[in-house]
Amino acid sequence: MSADLNELEKRMHGAMDALKKEFGGLRTGRASVNLLDPVMVEAYGQRMPLNQVGTVSAPEPRLLTVSVWDKSLVTPTAKAIREAGLGLNPSPDGQIIRIPIPELTTERRNELAKLAHKYAEQGKVAVRNVRRDGMEALKKAEKDRKISEDEHRQKADEVQKLTDRYVKQVDEALAHKEKEIKTV
Repeated sequence: MSADLNELEKRMHGAMDALKKEFGGLRTGRASVNLLDPVMVEAYGQRMPLNQVGTVSAPEPRLLTVSVWDKSLVTPTAKAIREAGLGLNPSPDGQIIRIPIPELTTERRNELAKLAHKYAEQGKVAVRNVRRDGMEALKKAEKDRKISEDEHRQKADEVQKLTDRYVKQVDEALAHKEKEIKTV
């Protein structure tokens, strides 16, 4: 069963990684190269992630630049960034696209905080689903007489402690992200 505990921890860690990735895409007042991760560019007859058509960098706290590798993709890249629903307005300059990061309004900050809460709740649900799978496996093992009732209780406590630890990490990540969003 200890191998199963490692497996559960790996799955909970995966849920935590997914949450961090979601949080990375949430815009705060500062420029972050992860901000453009969800942008898909129409290039060579198909949609590709922005990082496959150019290099994203943050030369200043309130500015992102995208250095597009193929000159013919500058306009479609700028269009994709504008239409990605991130509230950004790119301005092409040769093969470089400059993207100023506007100040966030209080209303927008509150929307982002709500979205962060939603992502955190999804993260907790994912962790709890892993916990449920672990508990069901323990019940089945006890029913099939692979483990004793005492072992079941002990392992269930370990699974619960693991769950509590990851739920706490989700809460801490949310508190950190919320502070980041609310900071003007």
